[in-house]
Amino acid sequence: MRIALYGYGRMGKAIEHAATARGHEVVLRVHAANAGTPPTSADVAIEFSTPDHALANMRLCMAHGVPVVVGTTGWYDQMDAMKRLVEEKQGSLLWASNFSIGVNLFFRLNRTLAGLMDKRPEYHAHR
Repeated sequence: MRIALYGYGRMGKAIEHAATARGHEVVLRVHAANAGTPPTSADVAIEFSTPDHALANMRLCMAHGVPVVVGTTGWYDQMDAMKRLVEEKQGSLLWASNFSIGVNLFFRLNRTLAGLMDKRPEYHAHR
């Protein structure tokens, strides 16, 4: 798979290392000096930049028909607009508030515990 990386800081470099170790090719590394570069030769884009650049990067990917995986947070106030754009462009976008396996296990554990505690009338979170 040919990957465009939007955000080439610590996380971008870690993604590059993991991707190349699995036989994928990073064809574009976007950072401040080359911001706005389209992902024309990529099969997928991975967006791990900053909230102030993330929306522009996602729009750029949608405009070029490149699916994008978004790990950047802080742009969710624009979620509805981005959903409309993805639908309009018939694009693909996957986002998560956290891609860490450990954090996601804790999210799931928390849902399970909340369901158990909800059935206990003697338990009150505010006490």
